[in-house]
Amino acid sequence: MPLSVGEVVDGTVTGITNFGAFIQLPEGKSGLVHISEISQDYVEKVSDCLKKDQKVKVKVLSISPDGKISLSIRQAKPKNAQPIEIEWNKIDEKQRYMSFEDKLNKFLKDSSEKHDQLKTRDNRRSNYRQKRNNGFDY
Repeated sequence: MPLSVGEVVDGTVTGITNFGAFIQLPEGKSGLVHISEISQDYVEKVSDCLKKDQKVKVKVLSISPDGKISLSIRQAKPKNAQPIEIEWNKIDEKQRYMSFEDKLNKFLKDSSEKHDQLKTRDNRRSNYRQKRNNGFDY
C-alpha cells in the first residue's frame, strides 16, 4: 500500500544529521524529519532527542514529485485537548511549612530563572537567523 500525505506510520531512525533525521518507512522507503518537526519544544541538537535504530511514529507531510518524503514526529502525536489536572491538596512537604515571604521569594527566583532561559533561547534563535540571512533581516 503506497504512502499518502497525512498518514501516520511507524518508522526507524537510520541516520542523524545536524538538520534532522532520516527515517526508514514501510515498503523500503525513507524520509526526512526536519529538526523543527521533531518536538514541540526547541531542539538544539537532533541527537539529544533521537538515537539511531529508535522506533518512532511519523506523519507524512509531503511527497515531492521526485519521491522525497517530508515527515513530522511532533505532528504524529495526538493533541491533548484535556487541561492538566492539578491536585491542590498535594503540596510539596517543604513548602507546607514555608512562610508566605519564603514562598514568594522561591517563586520569584524560579520565575527569573525561567525568564533567563527563555531570553537565552530567543537570543540563540535570533543569532542563528542573522547568520543564516548573512546579517540581513527580511
